Amino acid sequence: MARVDNALPAARPRQMYTEDGLRMREVLSYSRRGGRFTPSQQESWDAHHEDWVVPDDAVDDPSFSWTEVFGRDAARIVEIGSGIGEATAVLAAQRPAYDVVALEVWRPGVAHSLGLIADAGAENVRLLSVDAVWCLEHLFGPGEIEEVWTFFPDPWPKKRHHKRRLVTPEFAELVASRLRPGGVWRLATDWAAYAVQMRAVLDWEPAFEGGPVERWADRPVTKFERKGIEAQRAITDLAYRRV
Repeated sequence: MARVDNALPAARPRQMYTEDGLRMREVLSYSRRGGRFTPSQQESWDAHHEDWVVPDDAVDDPSFSWTEVFGRDAARIVEIGSGIGEATAVLAAQRPAYDVVALEVWRPGVAHSLGLIADAGAENVRLLSVDAVWCLEHLFGPGEIEEVWTFFPDPWPKKRHHKRRLVTPEFAELVASRLRPGGVWRLATDWAAYAVQMRAVLDWEPAFEGGPVERWADRPVTKFERKGIEAQRAITDLAYRRV
């Protein structure tokens, strides 16, 4: 589909202003990290970014269309925070009939993902490095997403940073609006306190039903999960269905 609102500001960065026109800092669920590519990441980037990475400024074009980006019109899945692509490549390769939009702001992670995607033969993935909230608000219409995946999002463990956590009532309402009826939001975390917050938020959202589930067998064990296990933190999987 084309962008929902043709008069939107650019997605990078999203600037916010007070009523009297003063610029204010927006609270985001992530921080952009730098970092150079390793030689293998550079090789993957050079080989595949033109085909599988959506340029940041492409989404500012009023004619932007996922159908054109993927070259077909298929049911779509959105992964928020795809990291280095360990889950992305495996899950997308298992679902060739679906288009997977992987959101990741860490460029070395995007480059690493490209290599894994190529190895898996998952040509149904496109990577995008803009804000997930902005993306869902403006690049998808109501009921246009089949599933949303959010695996091991930044827990922002310090209390003063909790406001940066992705899973909030406002974001849950947004995700629910973009999922088709019956669509599923799958989440996983290794931080018990964040799992409690996720459950409280999603249980409160009337458009969702669900809760803790057994570990999703399709989801591969990623480095984030391994770190949690090594630190003896319990892994919580959640699944909420759009009613």
